[in-house]
Formats: sequence, structure tokens, C-alpha cells
Amino acid sequence: MYESNPQNSADQVERVCIVGSGNWGSAIATIVGANCERLENVTTRVNMWVYEEEIERPDGSIRPLSEIINDEHENVKYLPNVKLPQNIVAVTDVCEACEGATLVIFVLPHQFLPGIIDKIKHVIHPSSRGVSLIKGLDFDEANKLPTLISSNISKWMTSSGGPREFQCGVLMGANVAQNVAMKEVCESTLASSFGQPADEQTRDIFHDEKTFRVQHVEDVAGAEACGALKNVVALGAGFVDGIGLGSNTKAALMRVGLKEMAKFCKIFWGTSVRDSTFFESCGMADLITTCFGGRNRKCAEAFTKIVLAEDHTVSSKNTQDSDEICSIEKYCKR
Repeated sequence: MYESNPQNSADQVERVCIVGSGNWGSAIATIVGANCERLENVTTRVNMWVYEEEIERPDGSIRPLSEIINDEHENVKYLPNVKLPQNIVAVTDVCEACEGATLVIFVLPHQFLPGIIDKIKHVIHPSSRGVSLIKGLDFDEANKLPTLISSNISKWMTSSGGPREFQCGVLMGANVAQNVAMKEVCESTLASSFGQPADEQTRDIFHDEKTFRVQHVEDVAGAEACGALKNVVALGAGFVDGIGLGSNTKAALMRVGLKEMAKFCKIFWGTSVRDSTFFESCGMADLITTCFGGRNRKCAEAFTKIVLAEDHTVSSKNTQDSDEICSIEKYCKR
């Protein structure tokens, strides 16, 4: 454990942990690992919590995924053919992975958060902070209101046995995991209000000047909500493509969609939401990427073509974030 506070001490040595090792978790590990090896105020080793799985190898042998990652420095199941930095260490015990961490990066399906947090809040640094890369929204059934996943993380981490006050920001943007892993140029938005020097130190851990440029904003609510709401607009873009309408129609839908996203955010999170957020990577850029290449758009296009062909068989399992879309419908009916 460290004695000083990483949120207000520039001399504090950071210890970073990535909770999750799927496609996006492994992709961001390529950047975080390289930065932690380079930055002087960060411990070189980065633990990445891996949900253990048995993987069949080309020679017919069966090996644990964590063992393959640590030996071959590649997540052969979720991000094949991409080498991970050697300082990324796969750890199957989430408490061991997070022990003493000053920065916890959450990148896993949000339904697993309560169980994970209940374990790790006892072992992280007392002044630790978090960054969520999870795109989606939760829904408060009692109050019939949308809730931010980052807010729930903060609440659950701060509850009995956790740090005194755990703050959680988000990293959102036009970040297709495979493109990030292949070092294609893109941008992202870090939204946090940790204060200095923690905000800048956190940005440094994610930022790569050549391929992954990160801008900082303080509007956590606006940035995070955009990551969920853009999926609804992307379905509309897919319907447009399926019908066979052109780019003019899609552009109109995206413009109106962006305005509706901003309106939704301001209704539920008020003056904390900034107009400028919607022109960052987390807003307009992510919307563009999802409306042209996202899985929601592709599924909606396929669905529309099937309906037009009078074949009504399509699996809803192909739709990413369908739970969030159903939740958003609840908010709008409220």
C-alpha cells in the first residue's frame, strides 16, 4: 500500500489494474501497458483480471487463457493476432489483481460489477479512483430514472468496507477495439473530475500522441450517456440503409439524433451536461462511427431487409446493447 494520495500528489507512484480482458479490455491494454512502461510515476507492471477459460490450441492441447496471455502475450480468444505489452500480466484472482491499485479501469459487462466490486473494494488503495469504459446505462426501478454506471461504481465502491470516497470517471469515444489495437489513428474522451494532478495523470495513462489522442472534459454524465444513446440512433441509421435511402436521409437522422441525445442528457442530468461534450469524440465522433460501421446499424439493416422480404425471422441476440435500448424506452415513456 502507498501512503500518499494519488489524487493530489504528483509524487505518488500509480499502480494500474484493468478489470476485464475481453476485446475492448485487451485493446486498451495495448495502450495502457505501453504508457505504464514509459511513464516515470507509474508502476511498470499492469495487472489485468482475466475470467479463466480453457482454450483449445492448434495442436489440440487445452491451456488456460491466462497462461496463454502471460506466455505468448496475446489474448488468442478475444483479440487474436495482436501482441500485448509484456508488462500486462493476466491474473485470475480479482482481489490479487487489484491489490493496492490507485487506478482501476473497469471494462467488463456491467451486470458483473456488483459482485466484483464487493470483493475489490477491500483491497484497493484507500485513495484509489476509477475509470469506466463500459458503454450503457442502468435503470433505477424504484425512482423510474436512468442512472450512470460510473455513479453506481462510485456508490458501491464507497459503501461499507470500501474507500472513503471513490470517484469514477469514464473513457468514451469512437473507439472500435480492433482499430485501436491495430494502432489506427483515433481519439477518445476522458471525462473526470478528480482534480489535479490526478486528471492529467489519468489522461497520460490512456493518451498516445500518435495513435490514441485523449481529450479531457469534466462532464461525466454527458460523455457516459452518449456512449449508450448513440446505439439507439445507430438502429435508425440501419433502418435507413435497409430501406435503401441515401446519405442525405442518414445525415438528417444523425443530426436530429444528436439533438435528441443532448436533450435526453439535459432532462435527466441538468446543468452538469455541457453542450461542448457532444462535439467531442464521445459525442459526434462515436455517433458517426456507430451509424456507419457499428453492429447495431448492421443488425438493423439486416432486419429491415428481412422484413421487406417478408421473412420475419431475426435473432435479437445479434443486437448489441439491446438491454440499454429497452431501458431508454422506459425513460422516454416516463
